Amino acid sequence: MIRHKTGIAGFDELVQGGLVDKRIYLVSGPPGSGKTTFGIQFLAYGATIGELGLYVTLSESPHNIVSDMSNYALNIPTLIKLKKLLFLDLGPTLEYGYGDELHSVITPSFDSTNQPAPEAEAPSPFIVYKEISNFVRQYDIQRLVIDSVSAIRFTSEKRSQEEKEMSRFMRNLKELGCTTILLSELTDPNTYSTEQFAASGVIFMHNFMREDSMTRAVQIIKMRGTEHDCDMRKVTFTKQGLQVLERM
Repeated sequence: MIRHKTGIAGFDELVQGGLVDKRIYLVSGPPGSGKTTFGIQFLAYGATIGELGLYVTLSESPHNIVSDMSNYALNIPTLIKLKKLLFLDLGPTLEYGYGDELHSVITPSFDSTNQPAPEAEAPSPFIVYKEISNFVRQYDIQRLVIDSVSAIRFTSEKRSQEEKEMSRFMRNLKELGCTTILLSELTDPNTYSTEQFAASGVIFMHNFMREDSMTRAVQIIKMRGTEHDCDMRKVTFTKQGLQVLERM
């Protein structure tokens, strides 16, 4: 069974050496818990060993993400310029209507191409999948991060239709053959969603007050085909990114 190291210090040994090849994993948690850093570290590490990575953003500006993540010693700008780490911007235009021809891509030179689109229906999982699929096949992407699935989850008025579309979205994502991380803004690890059931693994990033100080932790809720640690473990931010520490 092929496993891909995340490059996150202290994490891979909790999941038998890494994430299983070509599976989908969900990383959930509240704002400021480290989800974006987790995703970027996963891609950056892969890029350094020859596995091309794609970061898809549906909310935050790629320029902001690159700027923030450049504070870490992950060589993000260099990896982008070498075309080992790519960004695909599917927002925020999506939130106000999406034209089929709209395709905004952050290129290795940090230029952006952006065609204005008329107001249309809210983004469906199918539209988002189509854009990602084209990009994955064009560049032979091996590691994929989507930020965040929450941006496309609540686009249907009917709950049943929403769950059906999300199931189809994840089933088709698996067919792309990437090792994929979906970021989610779910703040309660006990709240169950379609993504949690469909994903091969669920990783929850905690962020809470404890004894008058902010505490961050990671907890592996689910990991199919993998013997894994289930305890909450402290997390800290270092110059190299996230680092997983001792049990809480």
